[in-house]
Amino acid sequence: MSRSRPFVAWPSWAHLRLFAVLWAAVTADFVVVFVGADFITAHRHARLHAYWMSELEIPLVPPMVAFYMSIYLIFLPAPFILRSRPEIGALASALARVILVAGAGFLVFPAQLGFPSTPSEVARLAPSVAQRWGGWLLLADRLNLDYDLIPSLHVALFVTCAGVYAVRAGMGVRSLLAAWAALVAASTVLTHQHQVIDAIAGVALGVWGAALAEKRLRGSAT
Repeated sequence: MSRSRPFVAWPSWAHLRLFAVLWAAVTADFVVVFVGADFITAHRHARLHAYWMSELEIPLVPPMVAFYMSIYLIFLPAPFILRSRPEIGALASALARVILVAGAGFLVFPAQLGFPSTPSEVARLAPSVAQRWGGWLLLADRLNLDYDLIPSLHVALFVTCAGVYAVRAGMGVRSLLAAWAALVAASTVLTHQHQVIDAIAGVALGVWGAALAEKRLRGSAT
């Protein structure tokens, strides 16, 4: 990968349109798999308790929801960093495959969250904290659904994007992306949306997704 080109630059309008089409397809894949797997697991009687009891002592840290919700920001710079058709196509393909693998994981390992429900935890927060962060915590809980836990698709999608961007970045941006990814992974547990094993599995899946995108690009270049 050439280091001479700028990390971020304005792409052509045709490239932005391509990005919009690919992201619509990835989003449709996500909705079908994520909602479908959650619906199926909701009707299953046997669910895994994939956590250590000591995990349930991990406190809720309401401000971490800011990092949890920041996942949506990681997708926005994609067409400004990946400015060729093969690059943006490779990322979209990798994300679609990550979603499918995660969906298989949700069905093979149907899990039950060990933490109390988010509404009950928000109700116990101090009024000032609840006013500032309660709405965001409830929104995150609604978006996360109930049973799509192992792996954390939230973490996997973020790490896939961050990993692909990092290959094209300098050391400073790489460090920023790594720190951001670590905070997103931690936020899934500290907002009580996931257990530790979910976050670890999500990181592993995301690393695989980023490697898959780069492998496809190397193959297309030969």
